[in-house]
Amino acid sequence: MDAIQGGQSFTVTRDGHPIGELVPLRRRRRFVSRQEFAGMSKTAPGIDLDTFRADQDATADPHPDDPYDR
Repeated sequence: MDAIQGGQSFTVTRDGHPIGELVPLRRRRRFVSRQEFAGMSKTAPGIDLDTFRADQDATADPHPDDPYDR
């Protein structure tokens, strides 16, 4: 477990046949620096605002249920 925590991965075998893997979990970073965000944004695809709004309207319920209407 210490080796996995340290970044190593292992293949689990049964009778010499691989049946699984033990791999370290990816840790989520919670903070992204301004420079890193700006760098990622340069390669992000453009967004057509009309298409974005149409997608939102198509998936959102325009008439949500009234929680008091029972």
